[in-house]
Amino acid sequence: MTILHAPCFFSRSLRAGWVVLLAFGSGALDGLHAEETRGTGAVTKQPVPRFVSLKPSDTPMREGPSKDHRIKWVFKREGLPVEVIAEHEQWRRVRDSESTDGWVYFGRLSNRRTVIILAGKERKERDLFSKESEESAVVARLQPGVIANVETCSLAWCQVSVEGYEGYLKKDALWGVYADERIK
Repeated sequence: MTILHAPCFFSRSLRAGWVVLLAFGSGALDGLHAEETRGTGAVTKQPVPRFVSLKPSDTPMREGPSKDHRIKWVFKREGLPVEVIAEHEQWRRVRDSESTDGWVYFGRLSNRRTVIILAGKERKERDLFSKESEESAVVARLQPGVIANVETCSLAWCQVSVEGYEGYLKKDALWGVYADERIK
């Protein structure tokens, strides 16, 4: 059985420490209001919130929508899914799978849909099935943190591909798609 692993990156405790340190200096953002509307982005007219992915690795997340704002975090994984929650000119406010949010320049975002595999309750790995059924053959086992490309999604399942493997995962095993979202 093939088990695909997620690459190593900062541990949650180290990252939490950075978030705590950065939170003390964020008071200057209290008066900042993004051009945000419920349902449609003020700049792109695309849905807000929506999922996108990161183009390059080493993508800085800033405290505000300009290069004048301090870097809060640097994403190290190309293809990482993030949720666009606001728009301001050429900047998008995004939230990651751990609920950290900040501003990213729009040129570092892609409309390519990806998802992160979440840990299971009984067993950490998630089975990648050959069909939209838990009774179908297991193609591979995916560890939490693996990033997969989304091919299609029904109401309950998503067809994904990762490192030469293709199959189906239940939506509750993924971060990067909405429960009621269909993707064709």
